[in-house]
Amino acid sequence: MFPLPDLKLVRRRQRVRLLSVRLWARRVLFWTGAVGVGLAATAFALGSDSAQAFFHQLIADRPWLPLLVTPLTLALVAALTQRFFKGAEGSGIPQTIAALRMPDGRARDQVLSLKTAFGKTLLTCLGMAGGASVGREGPTVQIGAALLYNLRWLIRFPIHMMERGLIVAGGAAGVAAAFNTPLAGIVFAIEEMARSFEERSSGTLLTAVIIAGLAAIYVQGDYTYFGESSAALSGVRGWAAVLVCGIAGGLLGGGFSRVLLGFTLKGLPGQLGIMVKAHPVSFAASCGLALALIGMASGSTAYGSGYEEARRLIEGGEAPAAGYAFWKMLATFVSFISGIPGGLFAPSLSAGAGVGQALADLFGMVDGRALAIVGMAAYFAGVVQAPITAFVIVMEMTANHDMVVPLMLATLIAAGVSRMVCPRPLYKALADGFLARQHANPHPTARS
Repeated sequence: MFPLPDLKLVRRRQRVRLLSVRLWARRVLFWTGAVGVGLAATAFALGSDSAQAFFHQLIADRPWLPLLVTPLTLALVAALTQRFFKGAEGSGIPQTIAALRMPDGRARDQVLSLKTAFGKTLLTCLGMAGGASVGREGPTVQIGAALLYNLRWLIRFPIHMMERGLIVAGGAAGVAAAFNTPLAGIVFAIEEMARSFEERSSGTLLTAVIIAGLAAIYVQGDYTYFGESSAALSGVRGWAAVLVCGIAGGLLGGGFSRVLLGFTLKGLPGQLGIMVKAHPVSFAASCGLALALIGMASGSTAYGSGYEEARRLIEGGEAPAAGYAFWKMLATFVSFISGIPGGLFAPSLSAGAGVGQALADLFGMVDGRALAIVGMAAYFAGVVQAPITAFVIVMEMTANHDMVVPLMLATLIAAGVSRMVCPRPLYKALADGFLARQHANPHPTARS
């Protein structure tokens, strides 16, 4: 028999803990940091929107101008990244996942430094101002993780908080504040970043998501990322479209991830690969030229995050030119391999909406708006192989609860098909590659 705890002693300890100055100082500091994540995500959103608006205004009457502007911009961003902000390139999610697994605190400090977070924000916006097909949501994960992780310099946190809790909470808060999707932020943290649910960090995670989300809403107002949609699917034809959309999303998303991983982790073969590694700025300029040509071929719809194009598809407005999904996937691939900072979230969602649009044309009587939503979730699930995050985030971004079951079915099918095409999940594989390069070279230079 185990002795029963002394209830008086337990209550006395609880009262002492409740009145602890250090504990309350830690809580207030953490809450302040979570507010900072929300405000940083909001500032990043406003900056990226302004950058994209500037680019589209610049090329409005001069569709040939990206042939000059885009290569120069991508070369400038790559040069600044290589010179001043090494470790800021790429999505930001693989780096954050890698930071959770780093045994060396100094390496983690470098990946999640405030300097890197600042560079991520500045250079992603600069890339968008040049037409890069990147998103801000993935970088916001790294920025949020960096902001909360660096609170440890101000006050001592428990060791499990410093090594995992602050990083996971910051990344989740970044997703929640970037999309105004608190539930998706929590699910993303569990499914994609931590790959598990830790009871002792659950309160930290929930608190960070709620506070960061409220801070973002206070500035931007309570909004739905893609607007509210009442689109729905019904009948045999509608469910058949969901099945086809799930398979197509898995094949295309898995194929995209496999090609991206092949290039990012292995590089080009032979002398060409050596030249790319030796001259990253010149390679970024070449990617900028290719991106300009893709943008011109797409009727200027492949540039930027793809937010406006996806929103028009979901709302039933004027659809982009035929083949939009293909051009968006290609533009996103070229932007990512160029080595500049920028994420895959928004461009992948936009490309998926284009996939849904293309399939809606085949099925005739099916609501094209509904299939754009399903395609968005299916393709995103195919790319990242995180089906729960995919359907939750799309459901919250469209405020359409009638589409929950179709979204769940499509994302589960897409993730399963994607695993057959690309056995290694994208972010995990990129994180593994980032860690391997960290081990070989303590200064991160990888395009993850």
